[in-house]
Amino acid sequence: MQNTAETGPDAPIDVTPLLDDPYAAYAALREAGPVHRITGADGSPAWLVTRYDDVRSALADPRLSLDKRHAGPGGYRGFALPPALDANLLNMDPPDHTRVRRLVVKAFTPGRVETLRAPVRRVADELLDAMAERGRADLIADYAGPLPITVICDLLGIPQRDRRDFLAWSDALITPDPSRPEAMKHAIGAMLEFYTGLIAAKRAEPGDDLLSDLIAVRDDEPGDDGGDRLTEDELTSLAFLILFAGYENTVHLIGNAVLGLLDRPELLRQLQHNPAELPTTVEEFLRFDSPGPLAIRRFPRQDLEIGGVRIPAGDSVLLSIASANRDPARFPAPDVLDRGRDLSGHLAMGHGIHYCLGAPLARMEAVTAIGALLARFPGLRLDVPRGELRHRRSLRSRGLISLPVAW
Repeated sequence: MQNTAETGPDAPIDVTPLLDDPYAAYAALREAGPVHRITGADGSPAWLVTRYDDVRSALADPRLSLDKRHAGPGGYRGFALPPALDANLLNMDPPDHTRVRRLVVKAFTPGRVETLRAPVRRVADELLDAMAERGRADLIADYAGPLPITVICDLLGIPQRDRRDFLAWSDALITPDPSRPEAMKHAIGAMLEFYTGLIAAKRAEPGDDLLSDLIAVRDDEPGDDGGDRLTEDELTSLAFLILFAGYENTVHLIGNAVLGLLDRPELLRQLQHNPAELPTTVEEFLRFDSPGPLAIRRFPRQDLEIGGVRIPAGDSVLLSIASANRDPARFPAPDVLDRGRDLSGHLAMGHGIHYCLGAPLARMEAVTAIGALLARFPGLRLDVPRGELRHRRSLRSRGLISLPVAW
């Protein structure tokens, strides 16, 4: 793999190693240079930034826009969503980003999230009860997946009868089957139809849930100061984003962390005896094996330089969180799991104004879920040879397809 500063933009690197052995591949890229030309998941060219200082700086650089309208012609094609699902924080710059984030941030403050800890533990215990008699389970399908979907659906007030469909739709979007493009199109249409109906129902009969609160923000008359409002598309898109992002990242965080513990039996036993150390351990797992290897793509508003490489306006820029968090210039011995290291600067949840809104909830869910699992099954072990485990082949997400365990 070569630096595009040397090979030119017409010679993008082969991304296969990033799918097969990502951390070794990123180490080679960091050594070769700070910025590289690749072909993105949508088939269009992109610039991949790999070193910590450059990634951290770019995450907070206002010259890099998340708004797809700044993409150059013939470049980024991306993930096609209807406007009613696409008007979300992942596609917004200030001032719209500032306005929408301010309206929803109160739902994810540490204090509000703490009130959800007991309900999350209750859901975890119910899932573990269902697993207990079998003596074995697929921890992704039976635990790490159902837990966050249940929590987010409770938060949004989504009826129990619709949750199985939501899980299927989310999976179709997260891991699309190239041989069945109609499945993703169906999932998008089904989600839009459902959200439209659910919002109408909650307008008629509001509940004690986040979606009803967001509808009130959308519908209430602005105050004398011309208070902030949501558009109808922003309301629907927010509900979609909260479910989609809250589900995928938490599933992978729990799965990756549990696998990391199964690979380190001594650490697993330490945490069983001292669960108070779980928050710090989860934080190190976020750095060590982040569920989101890449930040949301960005587009330069003007020609600029990153790491000494000139990037034209409108090109796609991908910031590698996974590579930055393993950069030895910032984290000594980065390939070693070390709970005692300084973790204050890791980028797993982002940096700057786009720092992950749901970070407190994801952390709490992971700590609670892993703590409940270790307490219930002290003899937890892998139920297949380690070499049989497979990660999803994706540049965008880092997660296991399945995690068979026994106890």
